[in-house]
Amino acid sequence: MGIINTILDTNVLYAGLYSSRGASYQVLRLIEKERIKINISTALLFEYEDVLKRNKSILKLSFKKIEQILDNLCELSNHHKIYFLWRPFLSDPSDDHILELAVASETKIIVTHNTHDFKGVNKFGVRAITPRELLEEVK
Repeated sequence: MGIINTILDTNVLYAGLYSSRGASYQVLRLIEKERIKINISTALLFEYEDVLKRNKSILKLSFKKIEQILDNLCELSNHHKIYFLWRPFLSDPSDDHILELAVASETKIIVTHNTHDFKGVNKFGVRAITPRELLEEVK
């Protein structure tokens, strides 16, 4: 199978940086190995930055290390500008920007630990799956 295009919800990035034992960490490793390609927008990048910096002590990361991680993710991802808004669509309005990115980038997979927050995305030709499910698709 080729490279899988996806959008990485912030909770997956956080989980992968928090523990090296789970599927989220394995997903991050596959991004680094360029087997998974992520799509990002400015809004999603700012969300990554906000969550990581607010939780830097829990993650045991310095501001400098967080900046390095974000720079690396930017280097390994496709960047997209969002010109339209579908809001509100999802049950959690703070996730609408992720659906907008999926539509704009024509990405068919959103990887998240909160798949229930993305109910109805199939109307846009998008699936919300867990990191473990993504790993099964990569195999």
